[in-house]
Amino acid sequence: MKSLMLALIVTCAAETVCFADGSFWVVGNRATSKCDIVTSNPVINGDIWFSDGPYKSLDDAKLARSTISACPKEPG
Repeated sequence: MKSLMLALIVTCAAETVCFADGSFWVVGNRATSKCDIVTSNPVINGDIWFSDGPYKSLDDAKLARSTISACPKEPG
């Protein structure tokens, strides 16, 4: 049982590291009234009211941000 738990913990830790490296999220920020792109998994709390992702590239995150109806359109 202990070895199964250890294997599960190691697997989860490895997956977290893999997802965190090179990932992008789109988050709704109440403080700025914008949708920001961040590189760490956001916590929905306070000013951050939604998140979407992860995306593998910045271009993918920018495309997603442009299609989310809650996000204001970015200027030019």
